[in-house]
Amino acid sequence: MQDKKQAPQTAPRGKSDEVAPTMSQTGKEKPRCRWCRTDNPSYVEYHDKEWGVPVHDDGRLFEMLLLESFQAGLSWECILNKRGAFRQAFDGFSPERIARYEEDKIQALQQNKDIVRNRLKIHAAIVNARIFREIQREYGSFDHYIWHFTDRTTVFETGRATSPLSDTISKDLRRRGMKFVGSTIIYAYLQAIGIIHSHEEGCWLAHHPTAQT
Repeated sequence: MQDKKQAPQTAPRGKSDEVAPTMSQTGKEKPRCRWCRTDNPSYVEYHDKEWGVPVHDDGRLFEMLLLESFQAGLSWECILNKRGAFRQAFDGFSPERIARYEEDKIQALQQNKDIVRNRLKIHAAIVNARIFREIQREYGSFDHYIWHFTDRTTVFETGRATSPLSDTISKDLRRRGMKFVGSTIIYAYLQAIGIIHSHEEGCWLAHHPTAQT
């Protein structure tokens, strides 16, 4: 994930074939994906414990969808640093509550200097929350919806910003009316929730399939 607006195809918006070493508790260097800013503890925590880990909880799935939509055009590190403020401002990322936001709440969010005060993105969060709820009703859970595209299996790949999978999901979400869900954003989202695993070769979390004999 480049410090731009790209999905964690190899990292949350910033890709590289190299890895960034950091010190483990044993004092030895622990190699991580190049995009991981080791001088930012929150970034390291996100890389080590969240990015690429399969998520099946609808609350977390919506949280990451909302954050990814706000990341468009910005760096993921910026959004990650504001995550706590987003959580407070958006009622704990509750799609039920966000779906009911009206103009007074939108105005309040636009005045909140601790988040990204973009009216289009704020409005998109509300629209997306409503559609998220519709998908939950249709599929029983958003988890069932988003994971059915891969038959509930993880895709292992690196070095990409989009894929046929992200194209397909993006197209379906846009058809349903969601905003800020282009293929690049959705690819990053799929990486964030573990449908796509993209830890780089050399990273201590890189995927190493069992050798076939």
